[in-house]
Amino acid sequence: MLKKGNKLGSILTGTCPKCHSESMYKDKNPYHLANVYDMHERCSHCNTKYQMEPSFFYGAMYVSYGVGIAFAVAAFFISYLFIKTSLLVSFICIVGTLIGFMPIIMRLSRNIWINMFVHYDKNAIANFKKQKQNTSL
Repeated sequence: MLKKGNKLGSILTGTCPKCHSESMYKDKNPYHLANVYDMHERCSHCNTKYQMEPSFFYGAMYVSYGVGIAFAVAAFFISYLFIKTSLLVSFICIVGTLIGFMPIIMRLSRNIWINMFVHYDKNAIANFKKQKQNTSL
């Protein structure tokens, strides 16, 4: 469904935005909260540096706000309009959703942020191997 070269695939799976070959995160499970932000420094396939500059992912906080709002609106629509709960119960559902999905929202926002700046290159792996081979000669 989500093939290489598809930004949505990279965003949803957390793979390298340049080659889409490996996960950017050391631990793929976002619910291991101690490791939620632990990322590899570089992609082992194409050598893309994930944190391009100090504090690069601070911009992901703005994306996180938008993603959090989307989750909150979805929780409201599901609880209030579809299930027909009261406003208080809907509010509790929104808070529960935001707390429960917090690690996913944090990773999703980082994935969106880096994919805004790094674009897929189908030749990235081959270029890295060629460059690596030239430097070893």
